[in-house]
Amino acid sequence: MADLFATHKPVLDQALAAIAGRGYWAAYPEMPSGKIYGETAKADAEAAFQALLNKPFALDQPGSGGFGGRERSPYGLELGITYPKASVPRLLEAARKAAPGWAEATPEARVGVCLEILHRLNRQSFLIAQAVMHTSGQAFVMAFQAGGPHAQDRGLEAVAYAYDEMKRVPVRARWEKPAGKGEPLRLDKEFRIVPRGIAVVIGCSTFPTWNSYPGLFASLATGNPVIVKPHPGAILPLALTVKIGREVLKEAGFDPNVLLLAADLADGETQALVTDPLVAIIDFTGGPAFGRWLEENARQAQLFTEKAGINPVVIDSTDDFEGMCANIAFSLSLYSGQMCTAPQNIFVPRSGIATDQGHKTFEEVGAGIARAIDRLLGDPDRAAAVLGAIQSDATWERVQKEAAAGEVVHPATPVAIPGFPQARAVTPLVRKVAAAAEETYAEEKFGPISFLIATGDTAESIRRAAAGASAKGAITAAIYTTDPDVLVAAEKAFAEAGVALSENLTGGVFVNQSAAFSDYHVSGANPAGNACLTDAAFVANRFRVAMVRRPAKAA
Repeated sequence: MADLFATHKPVLDQALAAIAGRGYWAAYPEMPSGKIYGETAKADAEAAFQALLNKPFALDQPGSGGFGGRERSPYGLELGITYPKASVPRLLEAARKAAPGWAEATPEARVGVCLEILHRLNRQSFLIAQAVMHTSGQAFVMAFQAGGPHAQDRGLEAVAYAYDEMKRVPVRARWEKPAGKGEPLRLDKEFRIVPRGIAVVIGCSTFPTWNSYPGLFASLATGNPVIVKPHPGAILPLALTVKIGREVLKEAGFDPNVLLLAADLADGETQALVTDPLVAIIDFTGGPAFGRWLEENARQAQLFTEKAGINPVVIDSTDDFEGMCANIAFSLSLYSGQMCTAPQNIFVPRSGIATDQGHKTFEEVGAGIARAIDRLLGDPDRAAAVLGAIQSDATWERVQKEAAAGEVVHPATPVAIPGFPQARAVTPLVRKVAAAAEETYAEEKFGPISFLIATGDTAESIRRAAAGASAKGAITAAIYTTDPDVLVAAEKAFAEAGVALSENLTGGVFVNQSAAFSDYHVSGANPAGNACLTDAAFVANRFRVAMVRRPAKAA
């Protein structure tokens, strides 16, 4: 097989430069264009997706016999795909046996394999888009971008960080200590990267690839075998990922059991897997309840989490009222609010705000956001492309419950998705609440649910928003103001709360978007998660350094 590291080194070098400069760069084209991916790529992927339905998924890995799986598309399609079952002991034993060969490979060899896997995943972006769309409920273009190239960029980002950290450790060194008039003391030293051990990646249902690739590739690059445990509602995107990864590993001369799929584990098996003494690393994306369980019980492992947050928006004033309302409306609507970065709590002084259209009352701010939602989603095709479908029954039920719980600024109105009559979709629900009603908005209400919160003034808005982030977690925050002093106060408050702040967004950039190589996704500084995608801390603790030293031989 070709020297994969040499083949892909130009891309790696560009990634290293991008994370150093933090400017815009993307390795993998985000547009689902036939000119980029091949004129028949979309049709070929649709045919390949159809060929996967209602049959066992072909994956050559150790199993315990039998198949399982129960995915159902949020668009109403029964996938009928089953996946090979494997007991936890068999998975762990297979990974344990594969580990030494992978650990002994050079960082360059491992990174080359990772880069080749990412390259092949990119060439299958249309198929992965179909898989993401029909498991997460994302609309097709979003499924292509977020599930394909954007996820691949995040994976590449983790590989680049891992390579950079490993290359900080020299392979060997000559150590000389002056010894007065005599000969200096001389030692030859060698340094070896030692992986922590077996890693487990626990996927989520809404962004199965985007949230899983950073941990998966960070662990692989640093020499750890990886067991991928998908969410039971979103197995297919990660099954395709594991299949492609195993093919590359085998072709490169490694045991393919360096990468394994743990699909359809029975009750209790996931807990048994993540608490096994052989598991040394866990990457988790999901709800706070299981995240807390992991923190309390999987103490033998290095745990990286992204859980949940109550992302705030503070509105003080604006010089573009229509642009502000349109930007917030899109952020509330995108993928039906099923993004960990989507805003939930919108704080507005009850006395109103100053705008380019004159003073707007609290009620008029709410009405402006509601009108912007209706303008955005008034066209059925655009609504389908923006909203996608509600992924889980729990989210759908939560919307119905909240819609009946108080004064509504904008209702959750059912939306028909063309071509998918059984799809679950509604416009964003916006409820009006008082600042004192913290029991209503102080917890994450995942989905297309947000609250317009009346405060005494902007200072109270900032204080409550930052305090909520510190106590319950937040990944993003936004502020609208024309007052430089308010910006200074907000920047200080949200920095202390460990939240990424967006200021006065009125155009084509939205608070819920996170760009690889530039944006730090999750700070690790509040309860929304203890890890950042991606920084040096995300990769450096996945390996240790073992040293050998001996008296230097005379030259």
